[in-house]
Amino acid sequence: MGSGGMWLHWCLAARSASRVARHRKNIFGPKSWNPISPGSIVFLQSQRTYRAVLCTELKKPLVVRDVPSALLQSHEVRIHVRCCGVNFADILACQGLYQHQHPLPFIPGMEFSGDVVETGKAVTNIKEGDCVIGVTNGKALAEEYIADSKLLWKIPQGVSYEQAAALPASYGTAILALKYRAQTQLGETVLVTAAAGATGLAVVDVAANVLKAKVIAAAGSDGKCHLAIQKGALESVNYNEASLKEEVKKLTANKGVDVVIDTVGGDIFNQALHSLAFKGRIVVVGFAGGTIPSIPANILLLKNISALGLFWGRYRDEDFPVFSATISSALSYYQEGQIQPHIGGVFKLEEVNEAFAHVIQRKSTGKIVISID
Repeated sequence: MGSGGMWLHWCLAARSASRVARHRKNIFGPKSWNPISPGSIVFLQSQRTYRAVLCTELKKPLVVRDVPSALLQSHEVRIHVRCCGVNFADILACQGLYQHQHPLPFIPGMEFSGDVVETGKAVTNIKEGDCVIGVTNGKALAEEYIADSKLLWKIPQGVSYEQAAALPASYGTAILALKYRAQTQLGETVLVTAAAGATGLAVVDVAANVLKAKVIAAAGSDGKCHLAIQKGALESVNYNEASLKEEVKKLTANKGVDVVIDTVGGDIFNQALHSLAFKGRIVVVGFAGGTIPSIPANILLLKNISALGLFWGRYRDEDFPVFSATISSALSYYQEGQIQPHIGGVFKLEEVNEAFAHVIQRKSTGKIVISID
């Protein structure tokens, strides 16, 4: 059974499990247990609980259970989570395939929006009642999340919880890839693969509408190509119907493109690499196609090409000012009307397995969001 079939089977099997879970007591019993960081924090004596999505076994259906709430440390903020963005990294983590391995059981979820309900004594940048977005290595797919105050950004007035939750990872990655890594300039031609996915569509949006670049969108269906055109791409290529390399040649009069932002890998990456113009730049963002390609160094040499990697999350630890600037820029661009995240679907917390299956089966476009009542 393929990955899509496996996840569909998982999704169907999980429906009854998640319904039952809502009526169960705290699975951790009277003994304090922390699914986020065992032994690292002190629990409330009252054992107040909140609902959270748990991965209890890799490659198996997720469940919704009650977990105990914890006391705040002085630098922390308690968030009532309203929405959580679904990222491919969440799915990989629940399959045991992500670069950061979580001990079981764990709560997935890497970006969220919500309301501040409590702050630690040392917190000065955030106050109770603020609407915020935040990022984390996981743990956000829940009614409540305790965040480090420096990893929160205030949501400007007029930005909905759903739209805000769609910004951090996808638009942060897009801004970092285009502005910081590729150094994209006004009027340059940018090729975007998987252009209707969450990250791809964000790249199209930023490149076309903020940086004023000429965008060629590459995707796996005519419908997805059309969506990328609506977002601002000038041209599109359905790479399931035609050769990406040959089509780019036609669209650029054999010149090639200045920048490639690739999230697919495999043969699509190779064709995109050969589509670069002299002194072109290709940014490797991910391998959604499942195959990690090798880069022929002679191509880099002959055309003076730069191949650049991008792991957005690493910047949080290694270069936080740049990491923070990408999120702040995304919020500003949205408030100014320059970008508009595309929400491809909204699911309830209990429908998390259906949401994950929607992404795995490539039914989704843009960002899938979990709305938490």
